[in-house]
Amino acid sequence: MTSFTRDFHHPYEPYAIQQELMTAVYDCIAEGKVGIFESPTGTGKSLSLICSTLTWLREEQERAVDPAVDLDGRDGEPTWLGEQARRRRTEKLVQHRLDLESRLDKIRDNEARQKRMYEGSEPAAKRAKGSLDSRHMEVEDERQFLLDDYESDSEARESASANETPGPFSAATLHLMQKLGGPSTLATPNADIELTDDLKVFFCSRTHSQLTQFISELRRVHLPPAPWADRGRGSSFNGVQQRNVVKHLPLGSRKNLCINPKVLNAGNAVAINERCLDLQQPSTPQDKKCTFLPNKDNEVLVNDFRDHTLAKIRDVEDLGILGKHLRICPYYSARATIKPSEVFPQKSWAEMDKFLTEVQIVTLPYQLLLMKSAREALGISLKDHVVVIDEAHNLMDAIASMYSIAVTQSQLNRCQAQLRAYLQKFRKRLQGKNRVYVTQTVRLIDSIAECLEKTMSTTRNNEIQVSVSDLMGGKGVDQINLYKLVRYLGQSKLARKVDSYIDFALQKGANGGSDSHGGTTPVLTHVQGFLQSLMNPAAEGRFFAERDESKAVTLKYMLLDPTFHFKEVVDDARAVVLAGGTMSPMGDYARHLFSYVPPERLKTWSCGHIIPEDNLFVRCIGQSSDGMELDFSFAKRESMPMIDALGNCLLHMAATIPDGLVVFFPSYAYLAYVLTQWQTLTCNSITTRTRLEKLKPVFQESKVASHAEDVLQQYSKAIDDGRGGILLSVVGGKLSEGINFSDKLGRGVAVVGLPFPNIHSAQWKAKLEYIERSIVDGGGSSMEGKAAGRELYENACMRAVNQSIGRAIRHQKDFASILLLDRRYSTPRIGDKLPSWIKQALPLANTAPAFSETVRGLRNFFQAKP
Repeated sequence: MTSFTRDFHHPYEPYAIQQELMTAVYDCIAEGKVGIFESPTGTGKSLSLICSTLTWLREEQERAVDPAVDLDGRDGEPTWLGEQARRRRTEKLVQHRLDLESRLDKIRDNEARQKRMYEGSEPAAKRAKGSLDSRHMEVEDERQFLLDDYESDSEARESASANETPGPFSAATLHLMQKLGGPSTLATPNADIELTDDLKVFFCSRTHSQLTQFISELRRVHLPPAPWADRGRGSSFNGVQQRNVVKHLPLGSRKNLCINPKVLNAGNAVAINERCLDLQQPSTPQDKKCTFLPNKDNEVLVNDFRDHTLAKIRDVEDLGILGKHLRICPYYSARATIKPSEVFPQKSWAEMDKFLTEVQIVTLPYQLLLMKSAREALGISLKDHVVVIDEAHNLMDAIASMYSIAVTQSQLNRCQAQLRAYLQKFRKRLQGKNRVYVTQTVRLIDSIAECLEKTMSTTRNNEIQVSVSDLMGGKGVDQINLYKLVRYLGQSKLARKVDSYIDFALQKGANGGSDSHGGTTPVLTHVQGFLQSLMNPAAEGRFFAERDESKAVTLKYMLLDPTFHFKEVVDDARAVVLAGGTMSPMGDYARHLFSYVPPERLKTWSCGHIIPEDNLFVRCIGQSSDGMELDFSFAKRESMPMIDALGNCLLHMAATIPDGLVVFFPSYAYLAYVLTQWQTLTCNSITTRTRLEKLKPVFQESKVASHAEDVLQQYSKAIDDGRGGILLSVVGGKLSEGINFSDKLGRGVAVVGLPFPNIHSAQWKAKLEYIERSIVDGGGSSMEGKAAGRELYENACMRAVNQSIGRAIRHQKDFASILLLDRRYSTPRIGDKLPSWIKQALPLANTAPAFSETVRGLRNFFQAKP
């Protein structure tokens, strides 16, 4: 009996492991599970994710068109009535999709004839009328800096605030979304109507470049026409071409999608968001409002934008171009495109043509998916949809980073000076609650700044944990209602008022306590974000005061537990897929991200590489060429014999490995220290650094991220010129993620030591204490808690190592050597945390052979290659 092999419509003949991955992802979604998938970089992971999810989605949507309906009748109705109702419903749904395909196909044909849409279609006079300049509104007088009356305690405001969504999106955004047809918390839907979405796949990745790469892969996939399309042939079909173009919508921030120069000139993302919202305020003069904003008068343009967006697979840049051509805001029009439709119960068959929304797959960055405030404000519902997160190896860190925030002492001081200058000028003109809340803001920031200064002046430590009670220990601060104050700061626009006044005062020669900085984010806006962290649950995060090398002091809030913030995604979604090239060790996800998920719902999957076994050479090197044990632990790694032994090992490797050799060090500080020592260590009066450079040019990764591209280009050029190269990099640095060292760029990848984080830092102490306490509170012992903390600590190290060594193999015909320089890689605790495809290439029992044997194996490995 032959097993069934599903056709996933892969654009190429899939490898066996690609077929296995597609099957595993398909089953995970079909069974409504939470899946963790590891497929090494270079194995076609993204394309496999696309094919499996779209195949499932296509089949599921076909079942929605022709579902199994109760044919026994309802309320005593005969069977034939049920059959007739089912047929009418199916015909309406099919006709809806055929009409959509017909519209989109006309757009595709039109775009095929024109390079640019609507080129010169508008009269010049109309274009001139809508043209925008980037000049700031002139300052009339100081009254514009006064705050509007604010009465937070009134019954109406309390009622409205109950429906507000906290976070970076204001009520103006929600109101606009409501006008465009999106969901609103203020709306009271008819009892017979339920707001739902047609099935979608939300694909999320960390960076814009990763999403762009995914979209290019999406364009490769060509699904066959849906079976329902044949039903319309000859009648409703009207010549629609036999092809199934995926309905894709890319989402981005205002910074990515805004087409209004007056807004874009604000500079950074926060300032752009505020400028956009300011232009929507009722108090903004009509001639100053954004002319691209969707409204009832240009609703047809929003519909045109939707149809053009769905007619072909576009990326975020394409939406910006499309919005400029149609003269409609792509940021808000994209949100209107994703809005849910009204779905009536099955008894209302006549209305079932509203069941279908057009979008099938949505791509968006981490922030828009993972932050609840962003999802709610933009009307993104994950209920019963599929969520796929690629490059998920850093998901927990990403969530923690989004909800963590830092503020410097200089920012606090600057904020104090600006608020005092503002209060001194307008104290007598501030009325009611405005005076109370501005005074409270000054008092709270004074308390935080005083605590920070006092804490760091009385300790020699460069990092120390501080408590919320200490930060709010100032006079009268304990009487402040933080929730009301933070809400006030968001609604009153105090930060923008203060910032505008300071600029105005400086221009008039007044001493506002700061330099003019038009277009930047108001410092109070940033401090305001930090104040929100004071309301977070005490068990969820910690506050730390830090002092850097330049003696600058920073106050940080660090989220310790990302579980709660991701739980709503898991609870709402039909299925969640986490995928990455280096997800190992996977235990952290089950223990620290999905601890609430029943074991039967959690699925893990890992595979080997697509390359032949003899294309990968992996060794753990525990001894140097002179027999010295290699142990780069913190206590031993700075000894001169150890650094000398490391240099000798790399000399042998560079002489044996052709083309490019990439060496990852545990930190920038250790790399700098080793290079300094290599300048003094000599053999026959020649330094170690000089001996290396005689074999290959040596390049060093800079700590400045902007310089990484230059270093990489120089390294690549040296290899292209036939000189080879040695690239000294850092685990967790710019070159350890997202950079492909394929073919000659990475014939050898070496990792020096284990990049353990500083376990004595205040932040890691707090994290380990939190893990231990969580285990004990859950009924475990203190010993089990310490073991769980140690496991998390080791996994953090090994996940960084795995990400670095995953840079080497990029395609089926690639070949490379991976060398792990430290005796600890041969221990079971560490070796077992390596990816399966690495472990499979290690010698049996993962023993560290003699160095001479390793060099001999390396030589034989490369001699056998073309």
